[in-house]
Amino acid sequence: MAITMTESAAKHILNQIEKSGNGIGLRLGVKKSGCSGFAYTMDIAHEILESDKVFESFGAKVVVAEENLPFLNGTELEYAKQGLGYVFKFNNPNVKDQCGCGESFAV
Repeated sequence: MAITMTESAAKHILNQIEKSGNGIGLRLGVKKSGCSGFAYTMDIAHEILESDKVFESFGAKVVVAEENLPFLNGTELEYAKQGLGYVFKFNNPNVKDQCGCGESFAV
């Protein structure tokens, strides 16, 4: 099982950790939400739990709770320009359907 990230995503994660003043990486997960079933969750990881898996690229870490791995396995995290700003994009091969607004997905 693996989660990867582009260099731009890694740089953004490292910048956000530096701005917050502490943290070891990005905690990535999923929660039940929206009309399609699931939504991504993101927060700064302050610790690594025994049930977490850690993935590292370009010096940045993504921390994922083991129960979320089936939904996220193979995902590439990208930080790219969208409209007038930049956003995280999830290139997730497990997604079978998305809602019209792109806020939730089904696996």
